[in-house]
Amino acid sequence: MKWNKFTLKTKADVEDIVISTLADVGIQGVEIEDKQPLTEYDKQQMFVDILPDMPDDDGIAYLNFYLDVDDDKESMLAKVHEALAEMQEFLDLGECTITESQTEDKDWINNWKTYFKQFYVDDILIIPSWEEVKPEDQGKMIIHIDPGTAFGTGMHETTQLCIRQLKKYVTPQTELLDVGTGSGILSIIALKLGARHALGTDLDPCAVPAVEENKEANEIPADDFELIIGNIIDDKMVQDAAGYEKYDIVTANILADVLVLLTPVIVNQMKPGGLYITSGILDVKEEVVTKAVKDAGLIVVEVNHQGEWVSVTAKKPEKRD
Repeated sequence: MKWNKFTLKTKADVEDIVISTLADVGIQGVEIEDKQPLTEYDKQQMFVDILPDMPDDDGIAYLNFYLDVDDDKESMLAKVHEALAEMQEFLDLGECTITESQTEDKDWINNWKTYFKQFYVDDILIIPSWEEVKPEDQGKMIIHIDPGTAFGTGMHETTQLCIRQLKKYVTPQTELLDVGTGSGILSIIALKLGARHALGTDLDPCAVPAVEENKEANEIPADDFELIIGNIIDDKMVQDAAGYEKYDIVTANILADVLVLLTPVIVNQMKPGGLYITSGILDVKEEVVTKAVKDAGLIVVEVNHQGEWVSVTAKKPEKRD
């Protein structure tokens, strides 16, 4: 069977946010071709004395994604072009052209697993569900994650920023609301850190099997982590099901423009004194999100950076007598 291959030409310094946006519209996997120089970490992982010659970085990235020949490619491409056009209003994507070709059958859905290896976020080991825990790692906090085909692994800076905030603020009394839960990684880590209960919401029905598989892999009791499919921003049924003034912590690792819409709504779900941990924010959008947080009556507690990404943590004021 042949696949339709699409190559998006963009700028290397925005490839992460472009890939995230492609995932939001349903692109299941992306190959990156660029000439960015190796980091020191990359070099250490190569275990060689003489590094290969690398071409000069030209700042261009080619992002390849694939659709089955039976897929409705016109509908998917329309979604991609619409999402890219929205991004171009606030971000320079470079040439931003898409070319099409065909390629022979490959296991595109599973080949990405070759590149997802176990890694640490501080002292938390995140390991793919298909890898064995090494003897020397026994006894550490270990999170088993299979993101499936639609969700993240925890390797991205935005997720790591949220994880570090959860480590600071989760207590045995924590009721957590995880907006855009995806694979469930943030809720699972919060529960492993001692949280009492987690509720996730997500737009994508694919989150249901992803969360269930990861709950089972991490031995999370069914009642400790529940999931609602729907848009909590504008769906009153989802808002009512989640409950009001109920959550000690709300996490939202989603794009800045969505956070602007979410924030004035989600304050209603937060307990007085509750924390709002956000990420998915490009540094150029930091002020937009902090303004939305303040406009919603929240107090900014921390702003943290990792690479070009930002996490904003805010607090809902306590009620006055």
